[in-house]
Amino acid sequence: MIPRLVVAAPSSGSGKTTVATGLMAALRARGLQVSPHKVGPDYIDPGYHALATGRPGRNLDPWLVGEERVAPLFLHGAAGCDVAVVEGVMGLFDGRGETDLASTAHVARLLAAPVVLVVDAAGQSRSVAALVHGFATFDPRVRVGGVVLNRVGSDRHEELCRAALAAAGVPVLGAIRRDDAVCTPSRHLGLVPAAEREAEALAAVDRLAALVARECDLDAVLRLARTAPPLDATPWDPVRALAETGEPDGGTPLAVDAVDAAGDPGRSAAGPAGARPVVAVAGGAAFTFGYAEHVELLRAAGADIAVLDPLRDERLPDGTGALVIGGGFPEVYAAELAANESLREQVAAFAGPVVAECAGLLYLCRELDGRRMCGRLPGVARMTDRLTLGYREATATRASLLTRPGERFTGHEFHRTTLVTDAEPLLRWEGGGDGFGDALLTATYLHLHWAGRPASAQRLVSSSRSPSVLR
Repeated sequence: MIPRLVVAAPSSGSGKTTVATGLMAALRARGLQVSPHKVGPDYIDPGYHALATGRPGRNLDPWLVGEERVAPLFLHGAAGCDVAVVEGVMGLFDGRGETDLASTAHVARLLAAPVVLVVDAAGQSRSVAALVHGFATFDPRVRVGGVVLNRVGSDRHEELCRAALAAAGVPVLGAIRRDDAVCTPSRHLGLVPAAEREAEALAAVDRLAALVARECDLDAVLRLARTAPPLDATPWDPVRALAETGEPDGGTPLAVDAVDAAGDPGRSAAGPAGARPVVAVAGGAAFTFGYAEHVELLRAAGADIAVLDPLRDERLPDGTGALVIGGGFPEVYAAELAANESLREQVAAFAGPVVAECAGLLYLCRELDGRRMCGRLPGVARMTDRLTLGYREATATRASLLTRPGERFTGHEFHRTTLVTDAEPLLRWEGGGDGFGDALLTATYLHLHWAGRPASAQRLVSSSRSPSVLR
C-alpha cells in the first residue's frame, strides 16, 4: 500500500501548487521518498514537483489515458515510495464540460485517496467553514480529510477560521501566512517552467519546503495519507502496454520509397540490422513539455534516447534515427532558435520519422513571428492574444506516421499561437482541426499521452528501423 493524498482547492489560484510542492519538498526533507503527481495535462507544475522530490513528475489524466489506466500509472510512478502527493487541477469538481470527467475529484475517486482542500482564507473568516462544508458534502464518494488555510492575515484571523472549521468537523492541517516571497513568475501560459530558471526554481522550492514545514502539521498529513486503502490494480508496465496494442512487432511502417541518403550528413540512415535506433527528443529551455512515460515506451519499444537542445546543439545526435519535438515555448526563444541555422537545416533535411506537438509544430514551420524556422512544414505561425485551450476528441483524416484513417485520438490543446496554412488538416475535431502528416511525419497542435496510445511509440521506433528516405 502506498500512503497518498490529493491536494485540491475550490478554484484555481487558491494555492494548490504552493502547498503541494511545499509538502513534497518538506516530506522529502524528512528523509521520505515522495512520489509526485499532477492531475490533468499540465507540464509546468510537474517540473517543480521533480525539483521538490528528485523524481519525475507524472501526470494522471483520465481523458488522455483512459480512467482504467490512472491507478496503474500511479502505482508505476510511486513504486518504492513512502508517500505520494497528487496535485489537483482547477477546482475540485471541475472536469470536462458539464461533467467531472478528468477532474481532481474523479482522480481522487480512482485512487481512493483522501483530499486536502487548500482554501484561500483572504477576505473571509467564519464563511470558510460553509465553503468547506459544501465541498466536503457535495460528493460523498470524495473524502475531504483536512484543510490547509492559505493567505491567512493574522493570528486572530487564523483563530476565527480554525474555530469555525472545528465546529464543522473538518481538521485544519495548516495555516499559511501571506508571503509574496514564495511567488513564482508567470507568463502567457502559466508559471515559467523550472527548466528555464533552475537556480531560482530550486531556491523557490526550498522556500516552499520551509514554509510548509513551519506552517503545516506534517505528522497529521502523513496520518491522513496512511488512511488510503490498498488499490486493486496492477502497476502499469511499458513492455506489457506495448504487447497489448495488437502491434507486437512494433507496427508496420507505411510504404515509402527507399533511397540511399548516406552521403548527406543532414540525414540519418538506418543503423545495422538489430541495432537499437536512436530517438532524439528535443529538450532544453524551449522544449520543456513532455510525459515521462513517452521515453519509457520508446525504450521499451527498442530505442535509445538522446536529448537534443535546439537552442544549443548545432547538429542532431550521432546516429539519430527518429526525432520527437514536443511542447514548450519556442515563441519566447524564436530569435535563438532562428540563429541556430545549422540545426534548422539538419532538421529540415532529416529523412527519418518525426513527431512534433505544438511547439514542435511551430519549430517545423517556415516562420514563427517573422523568424525563420526549419521550413519543414508549409505554414507560418504567429503569437496572438487568444488562448486556445481544451480537451479534444480528434479523428484522423488520413494515414501518417502515427495515424491511420478514421483512428480516434483524445488530446489536449493549449497555445496562444495561430498557424496560417492551406494544407488539409490531418486531425479533425468538433469545431476545428489541424496537423500535417505523411509516412514519416505527424505534426499537430494536439498534445497526446502515449500511455493511452502505446502504438504511437511502436510506430515511431518501427519506422526508424526502416531505410531512410528523401522527402
